[in-house]
Amino acid sequence: MAHVHANTPFAPLGIAVLTVSDTRGFDQDGSGDLLAERLTQAGHGLVERRIVPDDVYRIRAVVSTWVVRGDIQVVLVNGGTGFTPRDNTPEALAPLFDKGIDGYGELFRQLSLESIGTSTIQSRAVGGVIDRTLVFAMPGSPKGCATAWDSILVAQLDARTRPCNFVAMVLSQAERCTSRQSSRSTAEAIRQAVES
Repeated sequence: MAHVHANTPFAPLGIAVLTVSDTRGFDQDGSGDLLAERLTQAGHGLVERRIVPDDVYRIRAVVSTWVVRGDIQVVLVNGGTGFTPRDNTPEALAPLFDKGIDGYGELFRQLSLESIGTSTIQSRAVGGVIDRTLVFAMPGSPKGCATAWDSILVAQLDARTRPCNFVAMVLSQAERCTSRQSSRSTAEAIRQAVES
């Protein structure tokens, strides 16, 4: 079970939120609001927030622009993960991934099973890494976004989470789980990454 290591400093990340919707504007974007609120409450920075129609190329265009920016380490995408003809988020993102984070979608569906039963098989939540930027896609409902953030992402985007988290990977060249280092060297590596 994951736990927080008190000797490791918190490292705030730059996070962008993309809502995929053909119908919503910012005044109806409860899911984007929820993610923006949760990530700032956790101590991270909301770098940018946008809404795009559910179109493969528009989704790719925004995400591709964000992943090359130095101030964005994480992209949260909500919406477009179902099975209707207009749900295109996984198809937009998967070709961009250098590596998929298969466990994210698997865990999301397992957690959703508790609240929505077997309907969870219709969720195509996906995650991956693009040029050392983490990208996580989740359903467009506020409840789905809350499940993804509260039960998975808040811990995995916290440098203090043990035995492993994604922070060192996106803030430094370290490509291994930080739990394999002593807590002292981990703290030093994170401090150096944040300062650079």
